[in-house]
Amino acid sequence: MYLSLGRRIFEYRKTLGMTQEELSQRLGVTPQAVSKWENEVSCPDIMLLPDIADIFEITIDELFRHEKGCKYEETFKPYKLGSRR
Repeated sequence: MYLSLGRRIFEYRKTLGMTQEELSQRLGVTPQAVSKWENEVSCPDIMLLPDIADIFEITIDELFRHEKGCKYEETFKPYKLGSRR
């Protein structure tokens, strides 16, 4: 099952019992920013990804995967030149 980055942030945050306020304070952003990420209105700045992964005690790769140990081919469908999907 595919989970968006925002949904993963929500799931990891809830697993740790953190509020949006707590996560935002640790990252130096507003709670509204965290809410926007989780609701897929915006995405976190790329510079925050290592900090987000550290807080959740996961790797950046795990932050973008829908399950641990999944393979690239299972996550991303290859795109063939000249094909339209």
